[in-house]
Amino acid sequence: MAHPSKPPIGGIFFALGGGITLSVNDLAIKALSGTYALHQVILLRALIGMAIVLAVIWASRSGFGQLLTRRPKDHLLRVSIVMVSNVTYFVGLSLMPLADAVATAFVAPMLVTLMSALILGEHVGPRRWAAVAVGMLGVVVMTRPGAGVIQPAAILVLISAFCYASSHMMTRRMRDTESAMTLNFFVQVGFIVVSLGFGLIAGDGHLAQPKGSTWEFLFRPWHVPPVADWWAFIATGVAVGVGGLMMSQAYRTSEAALVAPFEYIGMPMAILWGVLVFGTWPDATAWVGIALICGAGLYTLWRETMRRKDVDVAAPSGDL
Repeated sequence: MAHPSKPPIGGIFFALGGGITLSVNDLAIKALSGTYALHQVILLRALIGMAIVLAVIWASRSGFGQLLTRRPKDHLLRVSIVMVSNVTYFVGLSLMPLADAVATAFVAPMLVTLMSALILGEHVGPRRWAAVAVGMLGVVVMTRPGAGVIQPAAILVLISAFCYASSHMMTRRMRDTESAMTLNFFVQVGFIVVSLGFGLIAGDGHLAQPKGSTWEFLFRPWHVPPVADWWAFIATGVAVGVGGLMMSQAYRTSEAALVAPFEYIGMPMAILWGVLVFGTWPDATAWVGIALICGAGLYTLWRETMRRKDVDVAAPSGDL
């Protein structure tokens, strides 16, 4: 185990790069959500992402031999969790402003912190627990319970966040035997198989839902995309291929509770894309929730930085 005074720069870099790259995926999915079926988008995205993953595997020293695994059941469970996370998140994203959806989804890094303590046994002190509590309060604000009922779209995003955090717990569990390329290869296989199957069942549109309903994005009929829309399909495929590899590598090589706060880079990116592409600003209530969620994540990051500096001159205090 590396000495704690040596910060895992690689893992932090991969988390930041993955967060920025995956924000492009959110942008592209949001742009496509008004016209296409989710399973059609996922299929085309997965095919592009698979091409990238295979290219990286081919160029790596381990080659395609690393795809041989003795943990098929673990991969199946992880892929299933990732699949549920994607479907619930993107359906929620189609019904919410981009920044609101991303802010609500950022309960995931806090769930990662919680699970890292309960499942992985990583140390989480009282100050980090306090940050988690503040972040959770931000999520309550974002889901608008004062309006009389919690937004169904926000509930879907929260389900996605739980599944997302669970998938990273499995990444940590599997890191000793599975490479980032292997983990992402099987995820792309799962996306291709499930989206093809869903297309065969619902791609003709006979299960289509009324316009504006919660599941409209999921059950639309398939149709051939015009050239003008291919930028979004290519963007989501490249983003999920590259961003997924970077995020898997981040969680493989660094403590989950350390890496998770760096995913908050996606929040300013979501606001930026929302303004530039969709012309939407978060409203006053959303800004309060965003501030609480991001403030909790940034506080965790600041405390981690201070603790690591202190380790250079004294033993860890254990108060984080």
